[in-house]
Parts: sequence; structure tokens; C-alpha cells
Amino acid sequence: MATSSSACSSYWVVLGVAVVLAAIVHRADARAFFVFGDSLVDSGNNNYLATTARADSPPYGIDYPTRRPTGRFSNGLNIPDIISEQMGSESPLPFLSPELRGQRLLVGANFASAGIGILNDTGVQFINIIRMYRQLEYFQQYQQRVGALIGAEQAKRLVNQALVLITVGGNDFVNNYYLVPSSARSRQYNLPDYVKYLISEYRKLLMKLYNLGARRVLVTGTGPLGCVPAELATRGTNGGCSAELQRAAALYNPQLESMIKDVNTKIGSNVFIAANTHEMHTNFVNNPQAYGFTTSKIACCGQGPYNGIGLCTVVSNLCPNRDVYAFWDPFHPSEKANRVIVQQIMTGSTQYMNPMNLSTIMALDSRS
Repeated sequence: MATSSSACSSYWVVLGVAVVLAAIVHRADARAFFVFGDSLVDSGNNNYLATTARADSPPYGIDYPTRRPTGRFSNGLNIPDIISEQMGSESPLPFLSPELRGQRLLVGANFASAGIGILNDTGVQFINIIRMYRQLEYFQQYQQRVGALIGAEQAKRLVNQALVLITVGGNDFVNNYYLVPSSARSRQYNLPDYVKYLISEYRKLLMKLYNLGARRVLVTGTGPLGCVPAELATRGTNGGCSAELQRAAALYNPQLESMIKDVNTKIGSNVFIAANTHEMHTNFVNNPQAYGFTTSKIACCGQGPYNGIGLCTVVSNLCPNRDVYAFWDPFHPSEKANRVIVQQIMTGSTQYMNPMNLSTIMALDSRS
């Protein structure tokens, strides 16, 4: 009888191992998703850091499924969450999350950190944040961990076939060049030269991503920097956008798109996809009613003019219906606005997505 019992338990152990392996193989065949960048795409890495750039207290997360703050700079879901929804997969966990282990590793990882920029000196006032060079080091560590789980060959394949999103650049203006009346960078460079410098540094980051195995990378531009509630409150004139920050965005975004085309030409493949998030944002900033918003000037959560001063906290003004506000807080779009942006990323014409949108990428890649 003992022999029969031990044979039976051995059967269940073998079956259990087989089920786990099958799940891992299935997950390795699904598409992983990696996210790099700043607070627009951070899903909670900064929760694990001693920094002031964090969104882990109410009312952040008020419309998230758990109704709790998660570290996302949103009332609910952010852009990576909504892209994951569209891909039919769960959102990748923050790289610093202790839950990122085992099978969850195969979903991908989010390396983004609020406050960072292309340059290492961007966001110094936030002290402890994950700068871009460190995000890329973490990506290498991630690959080693996945290699230990499914083998080096399979790990390489998972990374090569993954979708990557990188959103960085806005802070290099807002939290660096224009941070104080006369920042070190604004003394060092006039604006056109600073933009050229940023683009040349960004190019190095994209090539590093490529060298680390990324083969499908969505690269977003900056939004209309001068039109966010924070800038309307502090730099705008007569309720209008800040002309200087708008000039910066107008110089930066076309040069970013041009650099991406050049890099793709040199690689000989459409690895990098330019997402014209400036145009996407501008549409609902200029005509909020067309997208179901009542305002694109006043933040839902904040204080002062346009609710654009300071941070969003429990003592801030808070709108009752987040879906009619284009901006959640002084800098970040609401979940509803993020959904508008992702819809353009998915199906937008070449006016928004160059050389192709995400639906086309997914259809192409599913055939290869």
C-alpha cells in the first residue's frame, strides 16, 4: 500500500512540474513588454526609493481597480497598463517589486522612474531616482534572471520578440533647463543647442537598447510642455500656454522623429517607432470637448490657479468626475486622456505613428 501511495505522490509531483513548465513555455511564446522612462510610465518603482518623486498616497489611484495608490502618476491606469490591455496581457511589474519573480518575469518589467530624464543631471532635486543608465543596467540584470529561469537562448528570444516603450525627455526641460530662472544647463547652452545635445544623448540610449536586444521600440515625443496646468499656473500668460516651453517642444519633437528615422536607416530595419504624442496631446488640449472633456486647462487634483500649483495630496481640490478632465494632476494626463493617446498609438495614421502604428506592428510580428 505504501508503494502505491508513493507512486501516486510521484505522479502528482511530475504532473505539477509538467504544468509549471508548460505554463513557462506558453508565457515565453507570449509577447513580453518592457517599459523605460519617467513618471508618465512609472508603475511604482519609486515606491521603493527614498525620493520625493512618488505617487503612493491618496488620492492617486482613486480609479485604479483596487482604488488604492500604486505609485502610478494617475487617477487610474497609465499608458503601459492600457497598452498591456490592448495586447491582451497583464501589466509588467515594476523592476524593484519583490513580486517580480518566477513566471511574472516572463510578462516583462517596468524600469521607469518618476523625475528622470535623458541626462543624468535631470531631476537632481528628487535625489534617489533610477536614471536612464541605471534602467538599462537593470534591463541587463533582468535578462540574467530570465536566463536562469528559461535558459539563455529562450531569454534572448523573449527580449528580441518583446515590445518596448520608452518615454523620456520632458523632464530635461521642465526639471532641468527651465527649473530655475537660470539653470546650469541654460547657462551652458542656448535652447537650439540644448535640444541638439539631448537628441545626440537620446540616440546613444536607443542604440544601447538595441544592443541589449530590443527590436520593437515605441519612442514617444514630449507633449505640449507649455500647456500643462503647472505651466499655465506658473509661466502662462492670460490663460495661454507658456511660449518658451512650447518653443522647446516644437524644436525637440521633429528632431527626435528625424533621429529615429536615421537610426532605423543605419540599422536597416524599423526597430524604432516614433509616437507623435505631442500631436495626440495637442488635439485634446486645443479641443477638449471633441474627446469628451470639459476642460484641458484645469487639473482634476491640485491647488492654486488651474489646480496647477504643488502636488496632488489629500488636502488638494479633487474633481468628482475624472473622465471629464484631460489632466489628472498639474503634469500628468488622466486615465481617460491616456486611453485617447493609446488609441492613437494602436490605430493612428502616420501623422501620429511613424512608420506604423502598434496594430500593424502586432499583425506583422504575429506572422514572422
